Amino acid sequence: MITHVKQVNRFFMLALAPFIGLVLCLFLFRPAVDPGDVLEDAWVKENITLQTQAIREELEGAKDTAVQTSSSIKKTTQLYNQTTSAMSSIVQTATNQAARPESIYNQRISSKLGTPIERVNSDRLTIELYRVNPGTYKGYAMKIKLKDPSAMQMALNSELGKAETTMQAVKRSGAVAGINAGGFADSGGKRYPLSTTVMDGKYVTGFQPSFKDLFFVGLNDAGKLIGGKFFDKSALDRLKPQFGATFVPVLLQDGKKTAIPDKWKVSPKRAPRTVIGNYKDDQLLVVVVDGYNESGSSGATLEELQARLYKLGVMDAYNLDGGGSSSLILNNRVVNHPSDGSLRPVPTHFLFYK
Repeated sequence: MITHVKQVNRFFMLALAPFIGLVLCLFLFRPAVDPGDVLEDAWVKENITLQTQAIREELEGAKDTAVQTSSSIKKTTQLYNQTTSAMSSIVQTATNQAARPESIYNQRISSKLGTPIERVNSDRLTIELYRVNPGTYKGYAMKIKLKDPSAMQMALNSELGKAETTMQAVKRSGAVAGINAGGFADSGGKRYPLSTTVMDGKYVTGFQPSFKDLFFVGLNDAGKLIGGKFFDKSALDRLKPQFGATFVPVLLQDGKKTAIPDKWKVSPKRAPRTVIGNYKDDQLLVVVVDGYNESGSSGATLEELQARLYKLGVMDAYNLDGGGSSSLILNNRVVNHPSDGSLRPVPTHFLFYK
């Protein structure tokens, strides 16, 4: 039995010997700690602490700076808004002041016409319709302010020699108003525009120098009324006509009465008339006078119209085709009373677009 126990003890001692040896080695041969390493670790920790503190201080400073910057931006924004508001007010005041002379002038010329009986207003134009009744004749005046030069055009049928009424031209093109324009010459059953005619900036049948009492009237590329006698093409080209037609005679030029040839004072003496003119602010004035025939006993004389337009403050005025050709269309209705009893087909029409 004792022998058996000894054998077991020896076995355990042999089994545990390697472990006991390893423990003794670790205990006896434990590496020494280098004081330099300890100091280095302490320095690193201290340095990290200092850097952390510095970063914390920088962040605190950045926070203060951000607060101050935000406050400064807010004050600057408030100042900017106040300045912008003040400048807008100044600009608006200046605009209103600048518009006052135009407004005053418009009120002055409108007061001479009376009270409008109909008005059309859009972004492109303003039309005011008035009655004209000085006692010797009756008719209508249409004052037009073109806000867009393209709001006025001329109608000319693409088939040269073919005529149409002003109402047909208005409906065909979608215009809001229209009047008859230049004169015409009949030939071979067709009706051709008289003399120099311009459409879309081009001469329809070429340039013809003014002769006798004929004149040209139309609109240039800036939407201004141009007209008069032109004896060479370059003189008219310089005005850059976009469209225009020809008739007789000129009534006013530069605010002054022009001499009316004796022939047109009596042939006919009185008649239905269509006249177009402009004010110094480039507003247009159209006058259409009624008459019951072309015999010379009804309507207005050219001298009467000339005097009337002069008193109204018109600068330039041109007599368009009259008699049975006179027509005034507004809002899809015939405003005047055509002497033929119905509208006469003519080659050219001045149209206005809403």
